[in-house]
Amino acid sequence: MSLIRKSTDLTLPTAIKMMIYAQAGTGKTTLSLSAPKPLLLDFDGGVNRINLSHLEGVDIVQVTNWEEIKQLLASPQDLAPYQTIVPDTVGKLLDCIITYKCGLRQPRVQDWSGINAEFLWFTKQLASLNKHIIFIAHRDTRKEGDRTVFIPLLREKTYNTIITDLDLLGYLEMVSDKGVQKRILTFDPTDRSEGKNTCLMPAQLNVTTIVDKQGRPTAANDFIQREVITRYNAMLSQKHELQKAYKSVVEDLSSRIEAITNAEQANEFIKYIATVQHVGSSKDEGRRMFAAKAKELGLTFDTETKLYSDAKAE
Repeated sequence: MSLIRKSTDLTLPTAIKMMIYAQAGTGKTTLSLSAPKPLLLDFDGGVNRINLSHLEGVDIVQVTNWEEIKQLLASPQDLAPYQTIVPDTVGKLLDCIITYKCGLRQPRVQDWSGINAEFLWFTKQLASLNKHIIFIAHRDTRKEGDRTVFIPLLREKTYNTIITDLDLLGYLEMVSDKGVQKRILTFDPTDRSEGKNTCLMPAQLNVTTIVDKQGRPTAANDFIQREVITRYNAMLSQKHELQKAYKSVVEDLSSRIEAITNAEQANEFIKYIATVQHVGSSKDEGRRMFAAKAKELGLTFDTETKLYSDAKAE
């Protein structure tokens, strides 16, 4: 069986992997918990700073050491009720691994291969759960000439390990619009912030405020579910419909080609394939199957008449 597959035959992922980074106090943890059925892995001790109303229905692991994470991931049945895993923050997660590997001393050069391997193991274990993953990171800056670019606060190698596998990287910030403070989540990379947007999300989303000045909730904390996951699922649905239509066309062509036994039927098929409403590469696939059938039957093609004739009896 060939390992080569058409784009319309690919298995589409149902879970999304993203990272949100921002300054402290911007609400990135609360925003991340607006994903469906989240489990918060609290490496940062930040759960104590979240409005209690936003923790309703949210389960939490207050991580104190890396052995707890190993224990958690060794029992996938315990994670079955959750649709989203939220590691908060990636920087503190890495600190946890460093303590696990090095104890109280600073890591040496030779330690980093083991530290990076442990981090890679963690990301692969999360990915194998087929759940939404939302990494949280603090904001850092990078100088590019005269410009300052905002980036996640991570070691470069750790950042590269994560960013390659992410579907979305969003920068959350507070901006002033005519004296009104708004929170903006930017997915597209810009000249002032890192980003990644492989899910065709809007370049920017306005994150609505869901508490009043006294900290009382004014709306449900469901932004990511509503504005990100719903859009992602709609995109998947469109791709599934495209795959379904492609397979239907190819199956029809395949059955017709299989029934061809002579040149007359082959010439009729040439007329037919030109009338089909093709999807993706279905026309190319039909031509490939037809060419193989014509060769199998020993048909001869006349380049002037553009017609096939039966093999001459010897």
